[in-house]
Amino acid sequence: MRGLGGKTVLVTGAAGGIGRALCRRFGEEGARVIATDLNAEGLAEIHRELADAGHACESLVLDITDYAAVHAAVETLIERHGRIDALVNNAGWDLPSPFLDTTPDFWTKVIAINLNGPLNLQHCVVKHMVQAGGGKVVNIASDAGRVGSSGEAVYSACKGGLIAFTKTLAREVARKHVRVNCVCPGPTDTPLLRSLAGEGEYGQRLLQGLTNAIPLKRLGQPEDLAGMVAFLASDDANFITGQTISVSGGLTMN
Repeated sequence: MRGLGGKTVLVTGAAGGIGRALCRRFGEEGARVIATDLNAEGLAEIHRELADAGHACESLVLDITDYAAVHAAVETLIERHGRIDALVNNAGWDLPSPFLDTTPDFWTKVIAINLNGPLNLQHCVVKHMVQAGGGKVVNIASDAGRVGSSGEAVYSACKGGLIAFTKTLAREVARKHVRVNCVCPGPTDTPLLRSLAGEGEYGQRLLQGLTNAIPLKRLGQPEDLAGMVAFLASDDANFITGQTISVSGGLTMN
């Protein structure tokens, strides 16, 4: 894709299944990858992988729910690299359960990670993008935010909020040449999904049910997301902003 070579790309949630695929793809495109996550061990693994492949990278343990920590990290990165060309808000978390069985403390954690975290990153990074004359933001939401998802009420609310926020921020910064878009994965075969489903018969039925509901008849793979995210961060997407794109095998069609 055009224009990613030599660009500095900040990816949150880099130690997870989708995050690692994103880091690999940006590395292959010649970008300098700044990988962040709370999982220091997983972060070190993807850092080693990128470095061994000859890709420019650095890793940073970061709690995206801590605004002061995010601000300090962004200022350090700007001082070191001059600018952040693309931000990918990929970090997320949930523990499926019927809403009436959840607690306010659980809601707070889900909202902090899935909504406040991306807001923190964008508030700190987009200011620098505006000053630099442009940039790209790709928010990883979810089709749960478009159509709902049983057992994920608060998570769905966060992702729906992130979709609406993406459209609004895109309007506010368009004249400053900052493009803000949203990618919504459908069910994706990651270690997190496998752990939530479990190894028993119920988990296998759940995964099979998800597969049967997808017109392309398979779960998504992390690599299925990477191409779309890289495209939206590239110069090929310079005339695209405020959009929400599902990568779901046809599970959700407008």
